[in-house]
Amino acid sequence: MAHDHKLEIFRGLLKFKSNTQKIWGVLIFLTFVTIIEVALGIIKPESLTHSSFLGMKILNWIFIILTLVKAYYISWDFMHLRDEKTSLRRAIVWTPVFLVAYLAFITLVEADYIYGVFKNGFVTWNF
Repeated sequence: MAHDHKLEIFRGLLKFKSNTQKIWGVLIFLTFVTIIEVALGIIKPESLTHSSFLGMKILNWIFIILTLVKAYYISWDFMHLRDEKTSLRRAIVWTPVFLVAYLAFITLVEADYIYGVFKNGFVTWNF
């Protein structure tokens, strides 16, 4: 490959980082975040499942945030967005992040409402 090493500036020092090191770093980071997600899904701490924020359980918020972090990091590293201009990075990354977060929020709030209606009976409106 023509670009075996990437020159990085780290605290004023020049440092070469090979592609192998970058791949291992990505693997370790994504594995760490996935282990946190799986552990929280198995353990389901009571403090996170019995408290809610903006209509959703805090555990759901944590899963959404960790999933968005992984998606951002994958696009940052594998789509080589770190080397692009800031405006292009923002256009590519932040737009889907906000849209996915909004879609997840709407879906979970509506699902919680429907669950409440079926659990507590039908809701009638006083006009």
